[in-house]
Amino acid sequence: MVERTWRMLREGHPEARRGCPEVIEAAFAEPRLRRLYPFPSHGALFFHRNTDFPWSNDLPHIATGFSGYVVYAARSAEILGETATPEEAAAVVVAHLPDDCGPAVEGPWPESAPGPSI
Repeated sequence: MVERTWRMLREGHPEARRGCPEVIEAAFAEPRLRRLYPFPSHGALFFHRNTDFPWSNDLPHIATGFSGYVVYAARSAEILGETATPEEAAAVVVAHLPDDCGPAVEGPWPESAPGPSI
């Protein structure tokens, strides 16, 4: 499911969610991010540890800004970095991933798993 979703995003498949192609490509180039479930929404690319709602919602994400890219902590709790390129933004996300992150599990996020479940 993760590989298929990345492929559909990168190919602009009509059934795929829409996101910034440059951010999608930069994130896909990072092996640790490529193992997570990508979820473009509201001008941002979110990463989840699972493939179906409810999402893990405990990982950083990349938002497209006015003059670059902004990396937010989970739930937009704080800004982790502002970058000029999507590649730099993807690197900031990777630097802030938990050690035990990935690959994404199929299905909803288990309630007993670490991290928020909503």
